Amino acid sequence: MKRTHEWSALLRPMSMALAAAGLIAATLSGCGDATGKPAGKAAEAQAPAAPPVSAALVLERPIAETQEFSGRLEAIERVEIRSRVSGFITAVNFKPGSEVKKGDVLFVVDPRPYQAEAARAEAAAASSRAKLDLAKRELARAESLLADKAIARREYDEAAAGQKELEANANAAQAQLDAARLNLAYTKVVSPIDGRVSKAEITLGNLVDASAVLTSVVSLDRIYASFDGDEETYLRVGARAQGGAPVGVRVGLANEDGFPHEGKLEFVDNQLDARTGSVRMRATFDNAERKLVPGLFARIQLGAADSRNAVLISDRAVATDQSRKYVFVVGADNKAEYRPVTLGPTVEGLRVVRTGLKSGEKIVVNGLQRVRPGAPIAAQLVAMDAAPVALASNAAVKD
Repeated sequence: MKRTHEWSALLRPMSMALAAAGLIAATLSGCGDATGKPAGKAAEAQAPAAPPVSAALVLERPIAETQEFSGRLEAIERVEIRSRVSGFITAVNFKPGSEVKKGDVLFVVDPRPYQAEAARAEAAAASSRAKLDLAKRELARAESLLADKAIARREYDEAAAGQKELEANANAAQAQLDAARLNLAYTKVVSPIDGRVSKAEITLGNLVDASAVLTSVVSLDRIYASFDGDEETYLRVGARAQGGAPVGVRVGLANEDGFPHEGKLEFVDNQLDARTGSVRMRATFDNAERKLVPGLFARIQLGAADSRNAVLISDRAVATDQSRKYVFVVGADNKAEYRPVTLGPTVEGLRVVRTGLKSGEKIVVNGLQRVRPGAPIAAQLVAMDAAPVALASNAAVKD
């Protein structure tokens, strides 16, 4: 009996402790969490709120689609100015980089040797003409004497042959005179076109050989913009351009916004490069303001012949996944759907979508960094071409 009472005394405190623990658990279960909410809803209350984003409806509008290319400006006329005679440069009559007119004297080669040669040739030609005149008179007398049978036929034939020989000599002397005068004229090196002159490659006092390049002149009134179009562009506008139909082209420089210079497509090559799938094209532009300079990089916009309906979105809605472009579509359950898209050119500030979207769908345009595929979002509807608006933080939405 004594041992039984001892075990009872030991078990009584343990039973009381277990009862107290059960009572505490029951109390906590009935009261819920510290905020007063039922404990079953605590985990739900701690779930992240749907992030706020801006969304817009996909547009569809008729557009005249354009394509953009990179190219270079080229002079329509470019002339290397060369000396056609040898000699010392005695004058340089232009400032490097200045505009010159056709016929302006750019260089002068020492003319004195050529003046002397021209004078010698002129004297030789005069002598030949005098001899020819004498031979003509003698032949006329021989004809009269032959008619009177005062001379033999042989003498007349000799006079006629002598006259022909002197006539040939006179022609040769005149040709030498013409060449000498031409060389004398070549001592004045002139510009064959209107344009802008480069620097002098051979300066005053130096000896120049015939055919040496002295400088160059490029035309400026009109200018080419050359670029490589793709196969799609060739199929769209190539036949029209080759047939003489006007195809509008615009160009912009690196320091200009948009494409302020208007021209026309005037050349499409007769075949595509099989290695690159590209075709050489060239447009012409008026350049009265001299803003277009040969050699400059140019952005070229090629217009379409007619309009067509196109799906349009803001570039702000487009994200990049490695080499793929995608958008987030707002589903009927307000969850974000990952949607790959194929993009076209920009038209009036909006991007053409070739595949992946249709008119009327709602896509995220602001707050892309907050969106996860399949996650709920709180979308605020805005205009597609509206300016970005400040979004509330997630914390503000929770409160």
